[in-house]
Amino acid sequence: MSYAHLDAYSRLLREAHEAAATGQLWPESPPRTLITASWRRSMDAGIDPDGKGAPLVHDPSYMADIRDAHPLRPLLPLLADTLSGVAGETGHVLIVTDGDARVLWREGGHDILGLADKIGLADGHQWAEDDVGTNGIGTALATGRPVHVYSEEHLMRVLHIWSCSAAPISDPDSGRIIGCVDVSGAARSLHPATVALVGATAKLAETQLALRMHERDERLRRRYESQRGRPGVLLSSTGRVISGDPSGHLGERVPLWGDPGAGQEHFSGQRMILRNGTVAFLEPYSDGFLLRATPSTPPPVLKLSFLGEGLPSATFRDRERSLSLRHAEILALLSLHPHGLTAEQLSFHLYGDDGNPVTIRAEIHRLRTQLGDAIVAKPYRLTCPIEADFLDLRRHLSANDCVALARVYSGPLLPRSESPEIRRERDELEAQVRACLLRHGSPEHLWTYAQTLNGRDDYEVLERLAALPPTDRRSAAARARLI
Repeated sequence: MSYAHLDAYSRLLREAHEAAATGQLWPESPPRTLITASWRRSMDAGIDPDGKGAPLVHDPSYMADIRDAHPLRPLLPLLADTLSGVAGETGHVLIVTDGDARVLWREGGHDILGLADKIGLADGHQWAEDDVGTNGIGTALATGRPVHVYSEEHLMRVLHIWSCSAAPISDPDSGRIIGCVDVSGAARSLHPATVALVGATAKLAETQLALRMHERDERLRRRYESQRGRPGVLLSSTGRVISGDPSGHLGERVPLWGDPGAGQEHFSGQRMILRNGTVAFLEPYSDGFLLRATPSTPPPVLKLSFLGEGLPSATFRDRERSLSLRHAEILALLSLHPHGLTAEQLSFHLYGDDGNPVTIRAEIHRLRTQLGDAIVAKPYRLTCPIEADFLDLRRHLSANDCVALARVYSGPLLPRSESPEIRRERDELEAQVRACLLRHGSPEHLWTYAQTLNGRDDYEVLERLAALPPTDRRSAAARARLI
């Protein structure tokens, strides 16, 4: 891109940046979609465009131990050698972070490192979007793909003299993003094409991680197969299926609930509900686990109460808990889609086109801390039997069973929900309930419906009740509401 084009793009960015920072209408030609989406996430997180840089989250005296414990530590020489040509140029700095955007290691000339220190582009500082807004590292981790962020595309004005190219690094063992590699430099000295080189470097790191993973798997598999007579499915320390499942019915991975960094004792004895509904327990084995089937026992039932104006609640393993609206919406959608939904699909059903799959993944993580093995991923789905009042309502409607329908129906499905999918389901259920009761319902059924949120002021239902004998209390109450 020529300097003339850069100047024009910078002017457009300054106008859009000012509009975003002050809450005004954006110009007719806003920045590219990647940047506008990141700005919105950043503003929603409360980022101050006049902030001074990234926060320090690790004591520098602990950085050596933190760096040595990270799985990318053995690959630092490879990353440095691959990007040495770019990082060695005047004005460029090479950064490696962990999966939470905390800087683990950096390399660059004396002058550029001095400038980097002023904004916290240094060991122990955190560069997530929630901390500093739009930037190469944070935005690459938020989107899960390589990005280039140019000058005024940063939300913080103090970063406008910088440009950066960054790419996330995923661990093939756990499936999690464990780090990010970034090259940052003076705004116009870092070419946008640098992002391709940075992305290739991240892929090279992932290839090396995969080779090491396969070597560990082979050692574990040889030991397992040498000890014949020990039934069970061999899993890696992260739950990947290594051996013992020739039919492949478990898939590639068995979810382990809890902190992935916890020791084997944390997972030992963990009760698992497998895809086929059988129950199994984890047993530590060398550097992994054995998954052993147990005598058949009924899996626990997840009971959902989502109808009416009360707080939505779930009962699982004999424990009832109130749910936030967002968690109730997620469980309702998974109940309505038993084959599962991806994070992108869940995001669309909840938020429409403005959804963000990253937000969904965070909410699912929080939900799992409450319900554990009731939810699995890839795609997200419920693995246990479900008893839900709104699913019961569906069945009673299909059977035209007004007695059961009136007993179950206590109001609309999640009436506070603005999810497009749930609103459609709610409206459809409400229309069917009303039609069924008007066609087949007794006065008692209509009176029960008239006590619900939508039935209180339903003119046709109240007219039916008002036509009852004047001595009937329901007739008097209906006439009073019709006035």
